[in-house]
Amino acid sequence: MKIGDRIRVKQSVIVYHHPEHKGQPFDIQGLEGEIFAIIHEWKGRPVSANLPIQVKFDKKFKAHFRENEVELID
Repeated sequence: MKIGDRIRVKQSVIVYHHPEHKGQPFDIQGLEGEIFAIIHEWKGRPVSANLPIQVKFDKKFKAHFRENEVELID
């Protein structure tokens, strides 16, 4: 996976920060978006982020994922 790849959420992932469902549990399984960052370092130092893949779904909604929670779209 690399920045710019299109992905789909393949597992059930509950978020509470979706713009249309603020503060309520919302399952984003099946949503499609684009990888806009993969976290490997912070301020020049290597890090082992728990949720290293940052995905942008639309203008207002972004989320972080593990590699096993998303799949590439051809």
